[in-house]
Amino acid sequence: MDSEIKEEIPVHEEFILCCGVETQVLKCGPWTDLINNQSGTRPKLLIFIIPGNPGFSAMYVPFAKALYSATKRRFPVWIISHAGHALAPRGKKILKSSEDPNAEEIKDIYGVRGQVEHKLAFLRTQVPKEMKLVVIGHSIGSYFSLEILKHAPELPLTLPTLGAKK
Repeated sequence: MDSEIKEEIPVHEEFILCCGVETQVLKCGPWTDLINNQSGTRPKLLIFIIPGNPGFSAMYVPFAKALYSATKRRFPVWIISHAGHALAPRGKKILKSSEDPNAEEIKDIYGVRGQVEHKLAFLRTQVPKEMKLVVIGHSIGSYFSLEILKHAPELPLTLPTLGAKK
C-alpha cells in the first residue's frame, strides 16, 4: 500500500474519561462522534482495535490507516488504549463519557477483568447500539475481544477470522 495515501488519512486523537480513567482513542476517518451523528452519512459499521500490551495505541495507526484505505474509507477505524496506559498531554482537553446505566464500579480497573469492563463501558457509551462492530484484538487484546463477546451478547460484534477457508 502506498505510504502517501496512508498519510492523507485523517487520524483524530481524543482523551476520554472512561470508568474514571483517562483513555486515549485514535479515530481514523471523519467520524469522531457516532452517537450524536444522526445524519444519513453515519456509517453502519465500526472497526474497533484493541491493542496488545503495553496498550500503546499509536503503534497501530499504520494498520488502522491501511484498514481504512482497504475499506475505501467507508468505515471508521478506532483504536482504544488500555485503561491507565496513556495520559493526556498537559493542556489537552479530556472528554467526559456519558455513564453506562448498567455499569457497576470496576474494582480492579487495571487488572485483566477491569480492562474488559473498561472496553465494554466504552462501547456501550460511545457506539450506537445498532452499529455493527468488527473487533480486532492483538495479543491480550484478542482475549479482551473474546471476553467482550461472552459478556455482552447485546452488542452486534464480529470477530474477523484469519485463515478461514471459504
